[in-house]
Amino acid sequence: MAAHTVVVSDMHLSEAQPLDRRRPLWMAYKRREFFIDEDFASFLGWLADHLEGEVELVLNGDIFDFDNVLQLPEEPAGHVDWLARLRGLGSQEWMSRFKIERIIGDHPVWFRALGDFLARGHRAVFVIGNHDLELNWPSVQEAVMSALGVSRTADEGEAPARVSFASWFYVSGGDTFVSHGHQFDANCAVPDPVDPLILVRGKPEVRIPFGDLAGRYMLNGMGYFNPHASDNYIMSAREYLRFFFRYMVRTQPFLVWTWFWSAVTTLLLAFADHVRPAMRDPLRVEEKVRDVAHQANSTPAAVRQLAALSVAPACSHPIAILRELWLDRGLLFIALVFGAWQIVLHINIAAPISPLWSFVPLALALPPYVFYARSVKPTVFKEPLLDEQRASLIAKITGVSRAVFGHSHQPEVKTVGPLTYFNGGFWSPAFAEPECKTRIGTQSYVWIRPRGDAGRVAALWEWPPGAREPRPFGGTDSRQEPGAAGAVVAADVLPSRGAGAAAAASSVPSRGQAA
Repeated sequence: MAAHTVVVSDMHLSEAQPLDRRRPLWMAYKRREFFIDEDFASFLGWLADHLEGEVELVLNGDIFDFDNVLQLPEEPAGHVDWLARLRGLGSQEWMSRFKIERIIGDHPVWFRALGDFLARGHRAVFVIGNHDLELNWPSVQEAVMSALGVSRTADEGEAPARVSFASWFYVSGGDTFVSHGHQFDANCAVPDPVDPLILVRGKPEVRIPFGDLAGRYMLNGMGYFNPHASDNYIMSAREYLRFFFRYMVRTQPFLVWTWFWSAVTTLLLAFADHVRPAMRDPLRVEEKVRDVAHQANSTPAAVRQLAALSVAPACSHPIAILRELWLDRGLLFIALVFGAWQIVLHINIAAPISPLWSFVPLALALPPYVFYARSVKPTVFKEPLLDEQRASLIAKITGVSRAVFGHSHQPEVKTVGPLTYFNGGFWSPAFAEPECKTRIGTQSYVWIRPRGDAGRVAALWEWPPGAREPRPFGGTDSRQEPGAAGAVVAADVLPSRGAGAAAAASSVPSRGQAA
């Protein structure tokens, strides 16, 4: 077992966005100047230099963002349809391979840093999340390992001990359940995490959940919204109008049409993929479960039980999907306009009146319409990823005492049922505005370290942008697991070679300072 386990998630590495001089703020958050690669390299270097023994680095989902890659190959290996030309390639294997090659090509610092970290005797576990579901393709995993300077063993075709890929969860050290958390979010859950492939027009594809399809086909076409912070794209009608007139009226005046056809496309594809059965070889069912268990450091029985613990995908509730896409309000408004027009047309048969009279029934219908529209609330992250019942079942199935998730981009520590629950937060570049001036959040992670004969203890830490050393999250001791008191953590977890721990701790910039 590794001496230390470090869990990071939600880096959302994608392609580099070139500057569009006609639309200079379009997907500005994807520009190279906002890449986290240098910070990640410094982070890994610090871990390798300061921690004794082997470090297990768990990359807990959404490390890569396949949904956000829009570039197309010059010589495609297959058919590229009109939708792919507008919103990016789908999830066939050759498409996913092209996308990971683009990510690798645009992030040499990130891959070189992780490769060096592995070469120094440490390990990396990729736990697959909802935005990097395409890591399920063997050739995509091979591309990642090749970029890291490792390869598969020749005998069994399994990843070597230094790098492994877990389907959706991983058990670290027998005491920590690590999962990205998307299987407990209806908008992003995969119906069958053990068998994520479906057959679409005779060709295998990775099944993409509703929430990610919305990101691909809606947000990719409205590049002023930053997908890394939900407040950037989930707004009230008034906020949307204000945002439109401030940023989009000149360069994307037909936004309503873009939203409508993108939302309808998302709806149709989500339901079509939802009803397709999983590709499953009856002769390999048990072998597949054993493979998933092996990579997750668990048992086949636990794999089946945890798969059954996943929530029902959002597509099981069509009305909820319509509301999430705003299609219920859009279609209802169209129906009101059509109904008002029909009233005037029928009256016009008996007595000729001006078409402008159609505004009268429309005005009468608007108050209840507005009341309904204001009553509909978004469901994104409104339900906790971990509740007491789910925590109790995870503890019984795996025997762990803590759980570490990502996905929500909300770093936190709390007790849920029998488990200490950590959310490791995120590293992706999230900003409060399209100009990318105000950074949202910090680069946080969960650190699990040995504590003598008393097992291991975990705490939430951060690597502030531009920093050279870590610090407890928020600069306080409130994000520690019971038993990880701040004074002990500062003394024991911030060793400094050639300098005292206190000096190392004090040199880390506090929140709000320039790093």
